[in-house]
Amino acid sequence: WVLHLKNVTMSLSGQYKCTFATYPYGTKAAKIQLIVKAEEERHYLKKVWLNETLEIPCLEDMTSENVSTYPLKWLVGENGRKEELVTKEPSCPAVYRNSSTLYRRRVLLGFNNALKVSPPKITDDGRVFSCHVLYHPERAQKSSTTVRVFGK
Repeated sequence: WVLHLKNVTMSLSGQYKCTFATYPYGTKAAKIQLIVKAEEERHYLKKVWLNETLEIPCLEDMTSENVSTYPLKWLVGENGRKEELVTKEPSCPAVYRNSSTLYRRRVLLGFNNALKVSPPKITDDGRVFSCHVLYHPERAQKSSTTVRVFGK
């Protein structure tokens, strides 16, 4: 006996019990605890030289899914504060939302939704750039990349 769940959401998390009657042994039961994760996150480290172009893939090891068919956004964070840089809806042009002068005119959404920062500055060192891909209203995949900037 198998229970198949389609369009799994977080609301399906919980304990499931299968009960069936057997003869002559009586009722048999089995329980399973289902935990539905809301999102997955992968962490990376990217090293770049000052004044070269920094390019960060959205989901580095994602080969089977086409990221462009889902909404995504790029954020940059430091000290627990996050700023949205770019959002992209399927079949629509990217919307640059960065309000700070630190990233204005330095970020661009590149091929395969990679984030390009040009030129990287020493102030980018240690910052965490994250890409969020929304596969379902309750499911997202994230990749976070900590940037290390080096001078020559």
